[in-house]
Amino acid sequence: MTVRVALVDDQAMFRAGIAMVVDSQDDLEVVGEAGDGAEAVALVSSAHPDVVLMDVRMPRVDGVEATRQVVARFGDGAPKVLVLTTFDLDDLVADAIEAGASGFVLKESAPELLLAAIRAVADGTQVVAAGATRAVFERFRQRTANMPGPEYERLTPREREIMLRAAQGLSNAEIAEAEFLSEATVKTHVSRILTKLDLRDRVQLVVYAYEHGLL
Repeated sequence: MTVRVALVDDQAMFRAGIAMVVDSQDDLEVVGEAGDGAEAVALVSSAHPDVVLMDVRMPRVDGVEATRQVVARFGDGAPKVLVLTTFDLDDLVADAIEAGASGFVLKESAPELLLAAIRAVADGTQVVAAGATRAVFERFRQRTANMPGPEYERLTPREREIMLRAAQGLSNAEIAEAEFLSEATVKTHVSRILTKLDLRDRVQLVVYAYEHGLL
């Protein structure tokens, strides 16, 4: 199945370069572009992408607000947002993740890493981030360090174990090996965990774990 990708960035040359890289892959396709965060909702409405590559710093409407608008407008049907940033410790990255982005990569990343990030975010099986993942997520702990609420009590002991392993960045295969389970069983557990905690995806699960001092 082809992953439909939309680009939101105020630099036309950068968009052109990314589009060339993405369209070179048989399983990826650029279906639309926008030069401003203000156009993001309209772009998603018309192009129906699976993943939006969103520049975090743009004039008028930045990537944080654009992500917030897309998630609010489309809810569970919203595309996954992969934030593009120049700085690996950008406060706006944490804000974008809090707004609903599913991960982030540096603009200077190698094309292979960007392509892998798009596929991973589309698949929803792992957290995709730059090398400063831990430092970025530590900011959520610094902002709010609250005890888990009643939603956490709904998790079974096994689900709590799997949740922590997922929050540490382990893939389904790695969790399966550590917990002596099949990948299909792990995937089912993760889905149930997200439902019980009312979280959109695995990156939100990581945020939850840091916010509540579980990591």
